[in-house]
Amino acid sequence: MTVESTAARKTTRRSSGTKRTASASTSTTKKATAATASEPELVQLLTPEGERVQHPDYDIDLSAEELRGLYRDMVLTRRFDAEATALQRQGELGLWASLLGQEAAQIGSGRALRDDDYVFPTYREHGVAWCRGVDPTNLLGMFRGVNNGGWDPNSNNFHLYTIVLGSQTLHATGYAMGIAKDGADSAVLAYFGDGASSQGDVNESFVFSAVYNAPVVFFCQNNQWAISEPIEKQTRVPLYQRARGFGFPGVRVDGNDVLACLAVTRAALERARRGEGPTLVEAFTYRMAAHTTSDDPTRYRRDAEREAWEAKDPILRLKAYLENEGHADAAFFEELEAESEALGKNVREVVRAMPVPDHMAMFDHTYADGHALVDEERAQFAAYQESFTGGEAE
Repeated sequence: MTVESTAARKTTRRSSGTKRTASASTSTTKKATAATASEPELVQLLTPEGERVQHPDYDIDLSAEELRGLYRDMVLTRRFDAEATALQRQGELGLWASLLGQEAAQIGSGRALRDDDYVFPTYREHGVAWCRGVDPTNLLGMFRGVNNGGWDPNSNNFHLYTIVLGSQTLHATGYAMGIAKDGADSAVLAYFGDGASSQGDVNESFVFSAVYNAPVVFFCQNNQWAISEPIEKQTRVPLYQRARGFGFPGVRVDGNDVLACLAVTRAALERARRGEGPTLVEAFTYRMAAHTTSDDPTRYRRDAEREAWEAKDPILRLKAYLENEGHADAAFFEELEAESEALGKNVREVVRAMPVPDHMAMFDHTYADGHALVDEERAQFAAYQESFTGGEAE
């Protein structure tokens, strides 16, 4: 029986002298119902209070060791991210895109991958890079301006960071189509944000992946804000429902629940490997920090909004579950804190020791046989460098 029907029955039993009270009661009930309806429907296996719950379609059974591993991943990823942010504030990096608050979405989905699967990230997937075994310090060279952000993507099946919004979803779709033609049973995982979901590239990748039944999972981290633009100004329906229009399933998962993210992504990847085509996963989460370190989120969002999401912190909820179930003791947390400190120290030392590249090298391989305009630009740049004290600009 619904709340509305209960209220309606009570109203019919009242006399005419109590109609005002009945009306007020009904109004209150409607407001409560509307508030409940406004809550997003999503897959959740771990509540914000750290309580384990079940889901009829998605569930997962992990050992205490595996649970501790997920917690370790999130803690160390957050520490790396904090160090990178601090380094940027100290002038050691030119820019940084923080993942603060999105650790569960990235670690959960990243740990759902097999070694032979392939990942196409954006520029904020530091946690996924961690899961794929990419050295965290390799992510920092581009942001320090000492390299072009390159590593061998085939070493870890983790593609290069993509700054252009949404373009990697087309790359992922093409790669997945190639996998299918090769007859392999691998899958592809493509990451993008709610802002990129408005890009034509993303929608084109949906078309191609659906038509060609490509083994790709589109993982959208809906962190509520595309820089300063709220999700309400980008779509009139939940993002995961867009998949229906392209002919494949979509699912919304609690992006702050690492267990749910793992279960949902694992199921979507297995579906892709079985030849059943793409899936859109919308991880409903929140960007706790600025869009990048050049952004000021206080100009467009309220503190109360952030505080409400802080209560859903992905790390705190898993820690509560570990403690409540006796899966981790004080020694585990102390050892992890020491490991976290060591990671932070290593990141600082490696970044500050990165060699400054030869400023003239960028002219050396533009053309195989040389070019008059490049020669002119090289001479102009050399003169500019020599105009500084010491003969070189820092």
